[in-house]
Amino acid sequence: MPDFDRLIDKKMAEQIQPKKTTSTNKFSAWYQSSDENHPERYPLDQIIYRCPHSGELLQVTHDMELLRRKTAEQWKEIFTSRFMQATGPNASGVWSKKEWVCPEIDDENIVTIGEGRTPLFEAGRWAKQVNVTKLWIKLCGNSHTGSFKDLGMTVLVSMVKQMIARGQKIKAVVCASTGDTSAALSAYCAAANIPAVVLLPKGKISTAQLIQPIANGALTLALDTDFDGCMRLVQQLTKSKEIYLANSMNSLRIEGQKTVGMELIQQLNWQVPDWIIVPGGNLGNVSAIGKGLLEMKAVGLIDRLPRLVCAQAQKANPLYESFQNNFKKLVAKTAEPTLATAIQIGAPVSMKKAIRALKKFDGIVEQADEDELANACALADRHGLFTCPQTGVALAAFLKLVQKNEIKSTDKVVVVSTAHGLKFTDMKTRYHENRLKGINPRFANQPVELSADVEAVQQAIDERFK
Repeated sequence: MPDFDRLIDKKMAEQIQPKKTTSTNKFSAWYQSSDENHPERYPLDQIIYRCPHSGELLQVTHDMELLRRKTAEQWKEIFTSRFMQATGPNASGVWSKKEWVCPEIDDENIVTIGEGRTPLFEAGRWAKQVNVTKLWIKLCGNSHTGSFKDLGMTVLVSMVKQMIARGQKIKAVVCASTGDTSAALSAYCAAANIPAVVLLPKGKISTAQLIQPIANGALTLALDTDFDGCMRLVQQLTKSKEIYLANSMNSLRIEGQKTVGMELIQQLNWQVPDWIIVPGGNLGNVSAIGKGLLEMKAVGLIDRLPRLVCAQAQKANPLYESFQNNFKKLVAKTAEPTLATAIQIGAPVSMKKAIRALKKFDGIVEQADEDELANACALADRHGLFTCPQTGVALAAFLKLVQKNEIKSTDKVVVVSTAHGLKFTDMKTRYHENRLKGINPRFANQPVELSADVEAVQQAIDERFK
């Protein structure tokens, strides 16, 4: 938890009052190619997604010299004081780190729904069972739309609002989605009164995910294709400057998502875990977390890096297959149907970025089959969670790495949970009713139907808890 003792003798009452953050305008950031051989810069309000010279995705680059003008201890104190604020931009886990995320945004254009500040659940009982020192689950699904996608979308939609305010003509913001991106885009666009269009693979997302953009008023297009097909169409549509791209190939999204790593380090009182494990679909999250941690180390907020693990579903595992040949080949594939629908992606647009991040973090890519992810998901629920199947992939990878002795008994591990299980109640219901084909539900727990009789109830209790 944040070190609130630092506030006591430094005019605490004054520090925790909401303050205008116009001073952050002295900080600067710009787009630059993720290929280091191309140093050309582009302003963040320019509608551009790839480097015109290399064709590589752009990334947001910060003036690190300006960030280093404050000491690590000063930054910790700033972030701690902002954590005390309950209203305004600093009540957001993203915008409370505005200088590190998107200093170009004027405060009046920030579109926030209180994203971030999600719990870091300590799974102490589970850690003891598998013999690791510490295990935490970062509950990013405890957010407005139920997934980590809110973190990046607040940045992207805020920039769109600012561009429109400055006269840029943008007809709509569009995304391809396996469910969570569409929910976040539609909610933030609705809050900002900006038109949103979402392209979804018909019949391949949960009902809970489908209803979110519909409820928020987005133009919701269910297409007879998979996510990769939707993504190809989005890239064609966004050749027009009037249709703005909201998928993670837009690196503004990455700046919000990188705060996952920054926030969990702050919650651990600035101590770095040995491992951070994250499920991977389009692979923006892996590169985002890596980017944030590298920037923290460059400024001295942390003195070492954790190892990163990207976990993929076996039926949608192009990065895992590339990892098996030391990333010598990057081959897209057709993703097969998987319970982890949100990461059912065979041609991830951020694969090269993810590989660069994994190499810098001595990273590993692990996979989980359907039985492994479903049972890991159910086992986590037995420890007080309510996990999505994507998180089940990451938890299965954690268990496999413990069994392989890659993760040692002395290690401290954080698993990033990317969405809330309430979005996937149909999958969970079918698991406990043993209606998932090919799955052996080792932790199934069905309700016991009884007459309204105290003796029958008592007998059921006695049988369960002998």
